Amino acid sequence: MIKAHAVIPTSSHNSMRIFLSMVRVSGFLPNRYTFVFVFKACGNGLGVLEGEQIRVHAIKIGLESNLFVTNAMIRMYANWGLVDEARRVFDWSLDQDLYSWNIMIGGYVGSGEIGRAKEMFDEMSERDVVSWTTIIAGYVQVGCFKEALDLFHEMLQTGPPPNEFTLASALAACANLVALDQGRWIHVYIDKSEIKMNERLLASLLDMYAKCGEIDFAAKVFHDEYGLKLKVWPWNAMIGGYAMHGKSKEAIDLFEQMKVEKVSPNKVTFVALLNACSHGKLVEEGRGYFKSMASSYGIEPEIEHYGCMVDLLGRSGLLKEAEETVFNMPMAPDATIWGALLGACRIHKDIERGQRIGKIIKELDSDHIGCHVLLANLYSASGQWDEAKAVRQKIEVSGRKKTPGCSSIELNGVFHQFLVGDRSHPQTKQLYLFLDEMTTKLKNAGYVPEFGEVLLDIDDEEDKETALSKHSEKLAIAFGLINTPPGTAIRIVKNLRVCADCHEATKFISKVYKREIIVRDRIRYHHFKDGFCSCKDYW
Repeated sequence: MIKAHAVIPTSSHNSMRIFLSMVRVSGFLPNRYTFVFVFKACGNGLGVLEGEQIRVHAIKIGLESNLFVTNAMIRMYANWGLVDEARRVFDWSLDQDLYSWNIMIGGYVGSGEIGRAKEMFDEMSERDVVSWTTIIAGYVQVGCFKEALDLFHEMLQTGPPPNEFTLASALAACANLVALDQGRWIHVYIDKSEIKMNERLLASLLDMYAKCGEIDFAAKVFHDEYGLKLKVWPWNAMIGGYAMHGKSKEAIDLFEQMKVEKVSPNKVTFVALLNACSHGKLVEEGRGYFKSMASSYGIEPEIEHYGCMVDLLGRSGLLKEAEETVFNMPMAPDATIWGALLGACRIHKDIERGQRIGKIIKELDSDHIGCHVLLANLYSASGQWDEAKAVRQKIEVSGRKKTPGCSSIELNGVFHQFLVGDRSHPQTKQLYLFLDEMTTKLKNAGYVPEFGEVLLDIDDEEDKETALSKHSEKLAIAFGLINTPPGTAIRIVKNLRVCADCHEATKFISKVYKREIIVRDRIRYHHFKDGFCSCKDYW
């Protein structure tokens, strides 16, 4: 009975009630298995006080040092996020096994302490697939995707064979790095190793192909695996993939097919669907799906869904309605929502509304630095340098710095990163000579630099053009053009939003050099081909 209730978070209190009845009323002496399941119940839903009470009982009857009981205590504290207490129990224990180490590594990963998790991982004399998978997933969780892939390759050479959970994490790293070649290799590995494809692994595979710009191939894989009687995760991955590539109709068609197949959508489904409506400026469809969340599916919209609606309305030029949506939300708007609204003001050149929103943003704390930067950019783009300077001074006083623009490109399994104005790369001289040549070709083809994107008070147009040419994505694209054969697609990852000038320049580059260029920025994916972008010039 204790075990049955322990695995259900909403019923964990019953485990405690039965345990207390067992020891106080019935007079039975609990054994190690009893404590394992009661500690599990405490970690799943009960509080620290209850857990400490159970620990006292274990000490009284001399079972605290039992390996099974100790591991259960470590997991309980780790589940609560009390990793220091979990570590004290771990260090105090005279008997530790592989499971003990894996619990501690998982506890550190769950608390975001990837450095301490890696220290424990390095100290292990023995590692199993859980050890490797936990640390790889941890690096993915904190955004250290290259480190995750490095560990995955080390596992292939020295560790046990990866399982479907390891591979899903490795695919997530590939997706975020736009590392298509490595992602394809993992796909082949899955097939050759005859690893059973499940819904989670398939969703990771689809997400990888979509984020690497291969949305059509992702669709092929999806339909090839359709016999799995797919659950919601692969559907979400495909709808989200279509959305990020601006294929709004395909995303909506897939959602309608999902309904026919009687697959129940969840909150993630609607984030993807509303994003698709936003990228396609499908206002009526977006409004309808947003309303249907609660009325048809019993899903209360959360802040991400409101953010999608603000983006949809702003993208469609309905700034008044977008602003009203923000002020009528049942929760406080976050930086993403303020950024979407302010970005819409900038795109549609609604400076007055942007300034009004800016006054609100100025009163926010320094955690909203991204909004402050966007506000400064709004002022700069309209030539209001004094206002822009005042906002930037506030950022400096707060002690926080704007994240520098960084773009990366993978070549033969090696990732090359470029910062704005970067001169640290071994090919720097060749890159800047090529940039000068490329800029001339683009201007001859009709490209005109967007000087509004020079966020400094520079009067000389030649200096402005020089500042624009040093943006990190242009350096990464130049590197790709130099080092890959003609006709090869170029895939770039940018940590910030692509600026309007780089966006315009990349459209010309795709036409002049006859290359497909896929850029994943902080906002979305841009697929440049023959002088056009999949985002239709709104991002």
